[in-house]
Amino acid sequence: MSKKGQNNSQPKTDRSKGDWKALEIVHPHAAGIDIGGSEHWVAINPERDEQPVRCFDCFTADLEQMADWLVDRGVRSVAMQSTGVYWIPVFEILQQHGLEVYLVNARHTKNLPGRKSDIAECQWLLKLHTFGLLSNSFQPSDEVRTARTLWRHRGELVAQASSAIQRMQKALIEMNIQLSNVLSDLSGVSGMAIVQAILDGQRDPQELAALANPQVKAPKEVIAKSLEGNWRPELLFVLRQQVEMYRMCHDKIAACDCQLQLHLQSMAPRVELEAQPLGPRPKGKRARGNAPKFDLRTELYRITGVDWTQVDGIDVQVAQSVIAEVGVDLKAFPSEKHFANWLGLCPTNETSGGKVLNRRTPKVVNRAKVAFRQAASTLIRSQSYLGAQYRRFRTRLGAPKAITAMARKLACLFYRLLQRGQQYVDKGTEYYEQRYRDQQVRFVIQRAKQLGLQIVTPATSTD
Repeated sequence: MSKKGQNNSQPKTDRSKGDWKALEIVHPHAAGIDIGGSEHWVAINPERDEQPVRCFDCFTADLEQMADWLVDRGVRSVAMQSTGVYWIPVFEILQQHGLEVYLVNARHTKNLPGRKSDIAECQWLLKLHTFGLLSNSFQPSDEVRTARTLWRHRGELVAQASSAIQRMQKALIEMNIQLSNVLSDLSGVSGMAIVQAILDGQRDPQELAALANPQVKAPKEVIAKSLEGNWRPELLFVLRQQVEMYRMCHDKIAACDCQLQLHLQSMAPRVELEAQPLGPRPKGKRARGNAPKFDLRTELYRITGVDWTQVDGIDVQVAQSVIAEVGVDLKAFPSEKHFANWLGLCPTNETSGGKVLNRRTPKVVNRAKVAFRQAASTLIRSQSYLGAQYRRFRTRLGAPKAITAMARKLACLFYRLLQRGQQYVDKGTEYYEQRYRDQQVRFVIQRAKQLGLQIVTPATSTD
């Protein structure tokens, strides 16, 4: 007889669920590689080789040897982290040998306490990849990588040219030449003509002021007054060096534009320009000062089928920045929500016990995300549907959150236009305001019905 209060019932188990501790092997022929600057550590299944962990140098011959060893041991899938740019040669050689390469984010493979060596790291990657716990990163095609390399290099050259202009202004200010106070752009025609005359030995303020373009708003007397200063020889030497640097950067940018144009022309077209010609450029939308010298608008229309100048905020340079990162084929993203999430424009919505702990957007380093955020910030004065929507977001959420929310709207719009190949038609500010008003009226009527109230609209009087 059992003691009082003692429960003899045994806990019931559902054997149909199986052992929850067991993990299913997804990649049985897997390997893990820890990428380094001078050497790479590779780990495979111990059953495939007596020495399952090996170290290879970063030279091409050693990488070929590593790929041959993996193929001989029956490896079909490899996982490695995206460490700097050291992964690129390994990635290309392994793909050339027919291996499936998983390029994973280092945040997804954080070390456990005590696991700090390269040997343990590659074995840890092997375990995670074997059980399918690693997600592969998005990798565009080779032609997109070429466009991305050229466009990023062009952006670096533009940044170097801007830095040279800033150092030119610094040298002039140290000589008390206040030319930047009377000219809005030192790199313009008037500014560069005056600077070149200074470097040629001209010191007369009146002669230098006469070189300014007649369209300059500042009077000649004020310009001449700003050109009186202390002509220090060491600062003139710095000014000459920076002018040469600025011109050299622009020569490099022109050469980069030619190479980029040739590459875009080699890409497969989506529309034929003869059958579907491109319309005129919308009024009030001019190309920016650092825009490519060739007709980028026509090239993007040919390969995407969309005239990006019709979209407020997304001009041809923003579109080229995004296309250079993801390409024109977005089949890797099942929907626009997946695309926005990959860009890092969606909230995390971390919950615990039914309570939301964090709604912030993740910190994602993505050039396409930066381009969409910059495009969203330019809509503050846009008299369009998107401009009205952004101003509504800005009033309700504040500037930082409004930029993120509008960047997500632009990303979804970009995805739809690129996938469907449709042209964007702006419905205008008045349409958005009327739609917003109708939405608020429907909300008030619905709320009144929930409270048991009845809304009576005033009758319109007729004479």
